[in-house]
Amino acid sequence: MFDTLSQWLFDSSGLTAHGFCLLWEPGLIWTYALSDSAIGVAYFSIPVALGVIARRRSDLVFRPLLWLFAAFILLCGTTHWLDLLTLWVPVYWLGGVIKAMTAIVSVFTAIALWRLLPQALTFPSPAQFRQANEALALSQAQLNQAQKMEAVGQLTGGIAHDFNNMLAIVIGSLDMARRRLTGAEHPTVSQCIKNAAEGAERAAVLTSRLLAFSRQQPLEPRVIDPNKLVSGMSELLRSTIAEPITIESVMAGGLWRVFADTAQLESALLNLAVNARDAMPNGGKLTIETANMDLDERYAELQTEVTPGQYAMISVTDTGGGMPPEVIERAFDPFYTTKGVGKGTGLGLSQVFGFVKQSGGHVKIYSEIGQGTTVKIYLPRYLGSASTVRIEHPKDCLPEGSTHEIVLVVEDDTKVRRMSVDALSELGYTVIQAESPVEALQMLETHKPNVNILFTDIVMPEMSGRELADRALKRLPGLKVLFTTGYTRNAIVHNGVVDPGMTFLSKPFTLNQLARKIRQALDGSD
Repeated sequence: MFDTLSQWLFDSSGLTAHGFCLLWEPGLIWTYALSDSAIGVAYFSIPVALGVIARRRSDLVFRPLLWLFAAFILLCGTTHWLDLLTLWVPVYWLGGVIKAMTAIVSVFTAIALWRLLPQALTFPSPAQFRQANEALALSQAQLNQAQKMEAVGQLTGGIAHDFNNMLAIVIGSLDMARRRLTGAEHPTVSQCIKNAAEGAERAAVLTSRLLAFSRQQPLEPRVIDPNKLVSGMSELLRSTIAEPITIESVMAGGLWRVFADTAQLESALLNLAVNARDAMPNGGKLTIETANMDLDERYAELQTEVTPGQYAMISVTDTGGGMPPEVIERAFDPFYTTKGVGKGTGLGLSQVFGFVKQSGGHVKIYSEIGQGTTVKIYLPRYLGSASTVRIEHPKDCLPEGSTHEIVLVVEDDTKVRRMSVDALSELGYTVIQAESPVEALQMLETHKPNVNILFTDIVMPEMSGRELADRALKRLPGLKVLFTTGYTRNAIVHNGVVDPGMTFLSKPFTLNQLARKIRQALDGSD
């Protein structure tokens, strides 16, 4: 029985070639032959391509399906070549074997495809891929910008301490030289001292702006009503902005309060107003506007270092010529300016950027050529107590000390220490000095309890000024402390904000600033 069935299946002696069914017509024969040949070649090339993809993209989740498709199409190509062969040779048994193999592979391919279907339906569309690529490009650009800002910040912080120490010596010495003028000197002496002091103060401003840009400027934030601050600056702005330019303020009702450094915010607004003035050489309109704003997550995703939430917004708008996109892109870079030589340092917007970011806020430029420019400052809404800052103006008189008020000066830089000692002596205080924290503690033991205030640098070898103050207060609990430094990455300034209860004087300082801070620390006043 089995032999009979086997002979029936595999004995081709009684079979007729497929060409017989086509009546051996040459046209039909060659149409079938060429078609099957072309289909077979194509079917054999497709598995090769699928195999290359599967081998090189081992990360694809549907890689096994590619191999199944390759096998399925390869078998389909084989069947077409067998159709070509059976035109003349009736080997139908071989065609049956290939079809059986094709059937098995096709079933497995179908099962795999249906199992993959839920995942395939979630594959991103070309539009989604474009959006993802755009978001990735934006993130990369933001990362590059952040890295560039960080690099400049590290460079700035590295030189700030020593540079401010040198400026402290120059400014302090010039202040004391000016106080010793009697009027009998040559007229140019006073003018030369004045010129030198102005140059040193400009250098100090540049350093301060660089520190602000790198977010290392010491900040003393207070609760501020932005409307009151802007209104209080009206006279200053009118005296700074030339007559052909009109100034308009649009204050929002119920504006949220913010927690920021008053002096730095005033400086930022003044910088923006000056830039607006320079953008309108033939006159125009400058508008300062305030508003409450909610920055949502979608907006925050498209910006650099923005936290969604509620902000008080202050904007400065001019009707000047506007800025092209390439200028906007570099506007916050330090030392970048479009003004002529000698007309700007390129640090104004850098200072604004650094201060706002250090305060947890956001700053954005909107500009169109021929339409003008708007710079918007967003500062986080303050939800604490309702007390607001008192905006105090410097008094004319210089507060001085007395000989029974003893100041212990601790500074590792000899020249800075000598200048500080001379300045405090000039103000009437009795001064003792130490070049290291260890020596300062020894002197404190010697002069205890007569020392009234410790005036110490923060960045010193052996121990920091904060550690020195902690040890000194254990030995003399009533001791007053005034810290000073030209660099904020230290013990009493965290995230650029001076710790509560700490009295701090940033280097370089003038004799006037030193006198007021010492008096403030001794009297315990704000």
